[in-house]
Amino acid sequence: MKPQLLIAAPSSGSGKTTFTMGLLRTLGRRRLTVQPFKCGPDYIDTKFHSVASGEESVNLDTWFSSNSHIRDLYARYGATAAVCIVEGAMGLFDGYDRSRGSAAEIAGLLDIPVVLVVGAKSTAYSVAALLHGMKSFDPTLRIAGVIFNRVASDRHKLLLAQAAEDAGIRCFGFLPREEGLEVPSRHLGLTLAAERQMEAWIARAAQIVEQNVDIDALLAACNAEFPQPEHSEPSTKGVMRIAVARDAAFNFIYRENIARLEQLGRVTFFSPLAGDKLPETELLYLPGGYPELFAEQLAAGEALKEQIKVYAEKGGRILAECGGMIYLTEAITGIPGGPYAMCGVLPLETTMEGARLHLGYRTVRLQNGPEFRGHEFHYSRITNPAAISSAAVQYDARGEQVTTPLYRYKNTIAGYTHLYWGETDIMELWK
Repeated sequence: MKPQLLIAAPSSGSGKTTFTMGLLRTLGRRRLTVQPFKCGPDYIDTKFHSVASGEESVNLDTWFSSNSHIRDLYARYGATAAVCIVEGAMGLFDGYDRSRGSAAEIAGLLDIPVVLVVGAKSTAYSVAALLHGMKSFDPTLRIAGVIFNRVASDRHKLLLAQAAEDAGIRCFGFLPREEGLEVPSRHLGLTLAAERQMEAWIARAAQIVEQNVDIDALLAACNAEFPQPEHSEPSTKGVMRIAVARDAAFNFIYRENIARLEQLGRVTFFSPLAGDKLPETELLYLPGGYPELFAEQLAAGEALKEQIKVYAEKGGRILAECGGMIYLTEAITGIPGGPYAMCGVLPLETTMEGARLHLGYRTVRLQNGPEFRGHEFHYSRITNPAAISSAAVQYDARGEQVTTPLYRYKNTIAGYTHLYWGETDIMELWK
């Protein structure tokens, strides 16, 4: 038995991320080891979790994974923690297909209690109807209670408490309306200035949560039996040498992807921004991130760029996703001071000019048969996408074909889609 809960909300913008960060930090101050998880494909909120808790967060996504894999991830990563906290995405029942892929689906799969965070600005007793609807829509969900956010006064608290009581849902606390407690931009990159801003926000969120939430009651209400892993870890590891770029420019990484790479062999992390040399490797992984924020520094790293180009020309295996792909192109333009020369492995050019959001789940079907799942999230675009033909066809969550390409040059495979291979052999890409 241990406290475990999923933090959800009726909609985005209700305050669940602020509450999650504050609770993670508050429990850490109590010297409780907390394992954070994140519903869905978001690789930015997981960075927030890690800063707040000191533990690397894990994505739980039913588009990427089978139900048994989700349960196994939760049991394996949460086994040694004193508390497990899952942050939902969007509204409780919002998924890629009705409630499929939603926080509610994850809570049901794991059979853990749900704590709702409800934004109470400009409403009062009417939230009774909202809470009743959330509770009765899926009676199999265990809604342990509610936290009200943006509460204006003692009178406001009274009305909200009455609403929760009449809806049959326990109230654990009231977070006051406070200016300046907005979530820092998720697109600042992990720069020193961004980390300082994030740290100040988390510290303030923790103070507010500690002062206004009955944490002991919340943990007691969410105490539940913890599951056992469904699958045992392989007892042997491979001998492959694997290099992974990881720094402020390249950090959109799923934790389980790295765990699977570690089963293939020895993983060595290196930093292009720090001027590191390319490690001896048989597989180079360049994850997504913010190369556009560090384009000048990346462009100045001539030695590493040349090492990567030589490695690619000799047929070395490279997987480059989104920002990693941008790093392999000829140049990035559309930013102050540009263009900035990149590695030049791919005869493509990237621009931030006229940038708009490209977003969604992707099924990637390669020409040689293997199929992967992933997520596309970027603002940049390739100015000459037809310079290389696509090595795969991609589809969205509805099964409709999208124009997103996956490029292949020799053994370099690159594209905008962030792949998840927790249940898949990533080496299938090169077969």
